[in-house]
Amino acid sequence: MQVITTQSPQGARFTLYKETTAIGTALLCGNCLAELVVDPAWRRRGYGSYLLKELLRQNGGFDPHSASLFTALLPADPGACAFAARFGFVVQGEILVRRRVPDLTAVELTHRFLAGALAPGGLYLDATCGNGHDTLFLCGLAGAGGRVIGLDIQPQAVQNTNERLAAQGQAAVGQAFCADHSELLRFAAPGTADCVLFNFGWLPGAAHSVHSRAQSTLAALQAAAAALKPGGVLAAVLYSGKVIGHEEKDAALAWFETLPLTQYTVLVCRFANWADTAPLPCFALKKPFGPP
Repeated sequence: MQVITTQSPQGARFTLYKETTAIGTALLCGNCLAELVVDPAWRRRGYGSYLLKELLRQNGGFDPHSASLFTALLPADPGACAFAARFGFVVQGEILVRRRVPDLTAVELTHRFLAGALAPGGLYLDATCGNGHDTLFLCGLAGAGGRVIGLDIQPQAVQNTNERLAAQGQAAVGQAFCADHSELLRFAAPGTADCVLFNFGWLPGAAHSVHSRAQSTLAALQAAAAALKPGGVLAAVLYSGKVIGHEEKDAALAWFETLPLTQYTVLVCRFANWADTAPLPCFALKKPFGPP
């Protein structure tokens, strides 16, 4: 089976083919599902579900990181309403509505915190740049007058990050380099960084056996604290679990707890109703005025 999408004056039309036979069609006008019809000879075999799933998939309806909204005309047939309900549509007045709001993840919480705590300009470091999503986010915070440096020990991660920055028009603001995160003081002099961000773990899409470890992580956190200027923020998302164990997370948490109150405010943000292995966002805010 395949779904072919074409554009019509009414909107995007999705046609479901079984081999060369068109057996179903759907029409999406903006975000409104105006029509979904399966040939009577092919009904009750899951083809309507397949067609609707593909329509939602192609238009971001299953994207866990983005909000989405779809509506549909309220059908008179109770069976059609029950069918739509299986895909998240609920009755609101005279229409059906399917609204998806992404869960608040540890990374999203970290981004929101940094967006509220930091101002444009200055120096930002993404010490574990991965595929460049965090680096790109920091470029948006830094703005045209700022500078963002990404680091990763894996050449593929550095390439992915620089390609992402170039594609988004941020190559003039940010650049990634191949280096271990413990070497970040090579790229930022002590007391010069507005923010250092760590998103530990492994490179998404790569082998899980390659991941950050406690020894280099502690050295990197210590270097990050030295790199921060007064008023700067160190942010880290810690991970644990079957693949990477708990050693790195436990060691990093112990390090955060040693930071002196006279110089830092430290936050550990636990998701209380998640598993103990859930990602853990941590923040160290370097106080603007420390002791002489």
